[in-house]
Amino acid sequence: KARYLHQKLNRDVFSEDTGLEVEALDGAPGVITARYAGPNRDANDNMDLLLANLMVQPNRNARFRTVICLILDDKEFLFEGKVEGKIADSKQGKQGFGYDPIFIPNGYEDTFANLGEEIKNNISHRKMAITKLIDFLSKYS
Repeated sequence: KARYLHQKLNRDVFSEDTGLEVEALDGAPGVITARYAGPNRDANDNMDLLLANLMVQPNRNARFRTVICLILDDKEFLFEGKVEGKIADSKQGKQGFGYDPIFIPNGYEDTFANLGEEIKNNISHRKMAITKLIDFLSKYS
């Protein structure tokens, strides 16, 4: 995305992509996380399909990964944030969005949807990537 925008606009740009990567599914849904169950982008359909695809899988390890690409002064920089965890057996909780009701981050017993915004935002993959970007920009000359 950033390369495309940079080429079209001939300006400094950045873009972000976030995905859920499940080990037993060879990293799927990955870059198509939002459209995993089809083009309608329905979170419940996505979660239902993921849970069905993991039904017989003992390995439920997963991670949320965010990558920010910054093109600045015609140089490309990448900033990554990851939250490791596992996929729950069923949906739990009403807070958050996307796959939050089925993702349990390492070190916690509850899904993102049950942990609440404060905890989720504190350990967020997006926060990690954005913090790295901000730190880089504060030192860039």
